[in-house]
Amino acid sequence: MTGDDRHRDLDRDPDRDLDLGALPPLPDDARVSVIIPARGAAALIPDCLASVLPQLRDDDELIVAAGDDATATAARSSADPRVRVVANPAATTPAALNVAVAAARHPVIMRVDAQARIPDGYRDRVVALLAATGATNVGGRQVARGDRGVSVAIAAAMNARLGHGGASYRSGARGGPVDTVYLGTFRADALRAVGGYDERFTTNQDAELNERIRRAGGTVWLDPTLAVTYLPRTRLRALARQFRGYGRGRAMTARRHPGSLGRRQLAAPTLVLGLLGALSALPWTSVPLALWAAGYGSLLILGTLLEGGDARRWFPVTAAALAVMHLSWGAGFLIAPRLPHRD
Repeated sequence: MTGDDRHRDLDRDPDRDLDLGALPPLPDDARVSVIIPARGAAALIPDCLASVLPQLRDDDELIVAAGDDATATAARSSADPRVRVVANPAATTPAALNVAVAAARHPVIMRVDAQARIPDGYRDRVVALLAATGATNVGGRQVARGDRGVSVAIAAAMNARLGHGGASYRSGARGGPVDTVYLGTFRADALRAVGGYDERFTTNQDAELNERIRRAGGTVWLDPTLAVTYLPRTRLRALARQFRGYGRGRAMTARRHPGSLGRRQLAAPTLVLGLLGALSALPWTSVPLALWAAGYGSLLILGTLLEGGDARRWFPVTAAALAVMHLSWGAGFLIAPRLPHRD
């Protein structure tokens, strides 16, 4: 994909002149280009590569789009000749992905993030799914897993029903065609045909891309048996920044693709609006705020305790993490800027 391809006008409706469902069949033995966008990930890259490289074939390749020198150095420390490092001067995730896609040489492009650990057999399974289903993008579900301290509670919150809200790629409730998947493995020809990742979306770029794929006649396919480990944030403040960005990106996607917003995604903004309404009444009465706090607090307590496992064991922190996720996501959604025009 050339620079001109990456900067094409993505604001048009792609299904006017594309039919991704008419692409020729993908061979079962298609070679794979793994792409990893990474910035500030020097400590994560070695374990990430260790989970991917043993699954690759000799003629596959792995491309790390590094946004900083330390990450690039950590990736280059691998002695595996299949690993290449490309620079990402823009240092954003969608720019890194586009740089890596441009450098990829094979017909299948498999995204892996530095925070992800793919299960054994993942590479062969996703290629087989692309070939068998005729899908444009296939993937598995995200399973957060903390190793110690607050990260365990944050992982429990992300895996809880109150945390994922029923999203298929996190709940694994159903397989088959879905709106989006975690990470994603693509047909390279289809990914390039829709213009790659829109670099205006520093978050939620995967969901926005999958919306364009679906509108162009492609299929996004979820296999819930592919459980990909995700390493969550280790502090509540970092979690707040992350989910504020998620909410912002989802609002921008809704503006770009009207009708793509689900009812469950309105829950967090509604919660924040309710809190703002209760706070606005404080000069006169504290009753609305007390009712809001009692109702929401009861929901967090009940939802956390019913989850059991780590959610219950880490009850106070898990409940706090859920509140951070909800309020940050809702605030990000409400204050999201208008989608800027492409240059």
